[in-house]
Amino acid sequence: MIEPFDELAPTSPELTDYDRAHIKLYVRLLDAAADGADWQEAVLVLFGIDPTIDEERARRLHDSHLARARWMTHTGYRHLLREPRA
Repeated sequence: MIEPFDELAPTSPELTDYDRAHIKLYVRLLDAAADGADWQEAVLVLFGIDPTIDEERARRLHDSHLARARWMTHTGYRHLLREPRA
């Protein structure tokens, strides 16, 4: 099942509830990028969006979420480390 997602990933300098809910998506996007996967295939598999129907929307979705995933690897993970454990 594909998680519900926003059209654009957050751009907040703080970790958001959306980020917490989509960590697996971020990791899968990073893995796809590292493996050299085509962005269109990643959008189809990870978001369930056919990029041939609305390429601009699909590209925007992919790029904003990949950018947020990269932010998580550089900055966002620190917010996770500071959170108290449940």
